Amino acid sequence: MEFLAAQWRKSSRSTSSGADCVEVSHWGGGTAVRDSKRPSGGALLFGPSLWAAFLTAAKGGVFDLDTGAVDVQG
Repeated sequence: MEFLAAQWRKSSRSTSSGADCVEVSHWGGGTAVRDSKRPSGGALLFGPSLWAAFLTAAKGGVFDLDTGAVDVQG
């Protein structure tokens, strides 16, 4: 998959130092996620339903560090 012309964006909550940031790009088949410090290092690709499930879980606090271990069901 080629993402040279992709429009990547970083969270507005990213720190000014740029450490530990990811970037996302939406494309016809879903969403790509990559490490902002290594843009040529590849990307993880998510289909629409999996990306929607991730966003729902993130908004629901599933990945918040102060809630303990992440419960991954599958």
